[in-house]
Amino acid sequence: MNGILPVFRRSLRDSWRSLLGWTVGLAAVLFLYLPLYPSLGGNGQLQDIISALPKQLVETIGYDQISSGAGYAQSTFYGLMGFLLLTIAAVLWGSAAIAGAEESGRAELDLAHGIGRGQYALESAVAVLVRLLWLGAFSGFVVWALNDSAELGLEGWRIVGASAALTGLAFLTASAALLAGAATGRRVWATGVGAGIAVVGYILQALAKQSADLDGLNALSPYAWVYRQSPLADGVDPGGLALTWGLALLFVAASVVALRARDLRG
Repeated sequence: MNGILPVFRRSLRDSWRSLLGWTVGLAAVLFLYLPLYPSLGGNGQLQDIISALPKQLVETIGYDQISSGAGYAQSTFYGLMGFLLLTIAAVLWGSAAIAGAEESGRAELDLAHGIGRGQYALESAVAVLVRLLWLGAFSGFVVWALNDSAELGLEGWRIVGASAALTGLAFLTASAALLAGAATGRRVWATGVGAGIAVVGYILQALAKQSADLDGLNALSPYAWVYRQSPLADGVDPGGLALTWGLALLFVAASVVALRARDLRG
C-alpha cells in the first residue's frame, strides 16, 4: 500500500455502503419520531400516557421530561434510538478495524508492505471517528431541520452539544473495541468489550435513578457523564463531555501500544 493515509482511505472507501445505510437509518428514526411531538406532547396526551406508567420505570428510561420538546428529543432519540444505533455502528466498525482485519489476514499483509503498527492503529481509529462524526453531524442537522415543524423549541447550540455528546459516547465504545482488538486480535473480544462499555454504562445510570444511595454509580457511567444533565434542556456538561472524549482518545493511544507489543495471530 502506498500514498497518504492508505489505511484510512481504504477503510472509508470500503465502508461507504454501510455508512450510507446507517445514515438512512438515522434519518428514518428521526423522521418517524420527531414529527409526532406536536400531536402527542402539545395536547398533553403523551403526559397522560407517561403518568400511567410506574414512576421508577419512567425515570429509568428517561421519560420523566418527555412532555417538553427538549425532553422528547432527548428521551426518544439522543438517549435511546440514536444512542442504540450509533452504539451498534461503533461496535461493528471498532471491532472490524483491527481485530477483524487481523482475523481476515489483511492486517498482516498491510504491515508486510511497510505500514507501521502505530500508523495502522491510528489510521483505523481515525477512519472510525470520521464515520461517527458524520453520523453525529447528520443527526444534529436533521434535528435542527425538523425543529420548527416539530415544534420542539430547541436552541441550535444545544443541538450541537447533544450531538457532540452522542458522538463522544459512540467513539468511546468504538475505541474500547479497538483497544480490545489490538490487544487480543480477536473480533469476539473486541465486540464484547465495546458493547459492554455501552451496556454497563446504561445500566449503571438506570440503577442510580432508583435510589439516592446509588447515585455514586453515575460516576462510573459514560452515559451519565454526558446525559445526567440534559444537553438539549440545560446544555451539555463540559466536564462530562471532556471526560468521555478524553477517555476515548486514551483508549486509542493504548491501542497503538497494544498492537506494537504483541505478535499478530497467523
